[in-house]
Amino acid sequence: MMLMAGTEGGMSALCGKVEAPMRESSGGGSSQVGVALAPISPSGTEPPAKSLPPASPRAAVGGGLFEWLRGRCLGRSAAVDPVRDTFRAMTGLYSSIQPADSVYLSTRTHGAVFNLEYSPDGSVLTVACEQTEVLLFDPISSEHIKTLSEAHEDCVNNIRFLDNRLFATCSDDTTIALWDLRKLNTKVCTLHGHTSWVKNIEFDTNTRLLVTSGFDGNVIIWDTNRCTEDGCPHKKFFHTRFLMRMRLMPDCSKMLISTSSGYLLILHDLDLNKSLEVRSYPILRARRTTSSSDMTSTSSSGPRAVGSCHCNDLGSLSEKYMSRSSQREGVSPRNSLEVLTPEVPGDRDRGNCITSLQLHPKGWATLLRCSSNTDDQEWTCVYEFQEGAPVRPVSPRCSLRLTHCIEEANVGRGYIKELCFSPDGRMISSPHGYGIRLLGFDTQCNELVDCLPKEAGPLQEIRSLYSHNDVVLTTKFSPTHCQIASGCLSGRVSLYQPKF
Repeated sequence: MMLMAGTEGGMSALCGKVEAPMRESSGGGSSQVGVALAPISPSGTEPPAKSLPPASPRAAVGGGLFEWLRGRCLGRSAAVDPVRDTFRAMTGLYSSIQPADSVYLSTRTHGAVFNLEYSPDGSVLTVACEQTEVLLFDPISSEHIKTLSEAHEDCVNNIRFLDNRLFATCSDDTTIALWDLRKLNTKVCTLHGHTSWVKNIEFDTNTRLLVTSGFDGNVIIWDTNRCTEDGCPHKKFFHTRFLMRMRLMPDCSKMLISTSSGYLLILHDLDLNKSLEVRSYPILRARRTTSSSDMTSTSSSGPRAVGSCHCNDLGSLSEKYMSRSSQREGVSPRNSLEVLTPEVPGDRDRGNCITSLQLHPKGWATLLRCSSNTDDQEWTCVYEFQEGAPVRPVSPRCSLRLTHCIEEANVGRGYIKELCFSPDGRMISSPHGYGIRLLGFDTQCNELVDCLPKEAGPLQEIRSLYSHNDVVLTTKFSPTHCQIASGCLSGRVSLYQPKF
């Protein structure tokens, strides 16, 4: 193993056109992983961070008992959210980040970096690689801890920590593997159940149920409470066609599923102990942002169906169910399904594929990365969750409202770019060409609830960072430190952190 120090300036050129179908694995080749340290400095050539107001704009106006109660409901007081001011200071540091010296760490061939994941205590950074490997680093010292060279038989797609020592990996070899940081020489166990590439892992910390999804369209639940060397008891929870990503709300009250056909599925009042069969789940609401004629023509011209129901079946099924449930207004069945086509800027006639899906850490919103079916437009969009009963009980209601969006560079066509929220939900880190962009809901990095426009507005660019020599595919905030990690197509990982 060899350590070499060097310096790399910011990359301003974007890579050329890459014509390829939607994929997450590609032909490998020799590459090196580089851990690049980029300090955050309040001084230097870059302008200093803007000072943040001591309180929210809404709290500064009016005041009184009702404002105090509203703040309590939103978790906005020191008694409810004591780390709020700490994250405000960290946000100020993020806004002054700039690339600097780099450190390169040589390892064996591992290919592109598809996913990054920190342990809950921020002590370990794991890297999911294209060529069957999982890399582990100390994110503070940037030291290489271990390489799991044969973690899977195909590319590794996603990593999820169950706690500070156990983590799970999933792969295109259709399996999920459980690992223990205290004994990395062997797997805890291997889970078999999917029939195609496994792309996503979620975990319910209350019930310790592991939830996975794959390109076979299945969402499978694994009971880690009864895990043995032979695996875990599991059951198929849900199935839909064209499944891309699946996420659980922080409180596990909802499950969101994105599809390559442009639909977003929301399971409300989630109960993971109840299996759902195709055609048996209740359609509580269904809404398309396009007209009914557009819906019919789209369903007849291309494969844009959800589950076993075609587009033109959703409206009648939803109407039938809602007319029956309108007599029980205010009662919502467990695991009720809502089918949406989120509003996306640009030419709607081209259709959209939802490639990346993330949730606000406080459950206020969802974050989508969408690309047009012609692959010539790419957008990052934020949608606020709208709770409450419909205006009319028998009319469909959309639970998501587009609040902010920004067009992306659309570099590295065909590759999925994984974006993320900061731990406090004030900022977004988004892959952008050969680097990343830090985005905020306004220039002061205020919280989403303080920046809700009447109509959709643009996300504000706080800082752009170009420190890679290839297309960035994934980025992640540390849960405990003021640090950001990013990984690119050529296999390099960059870390940005403060330098005091």
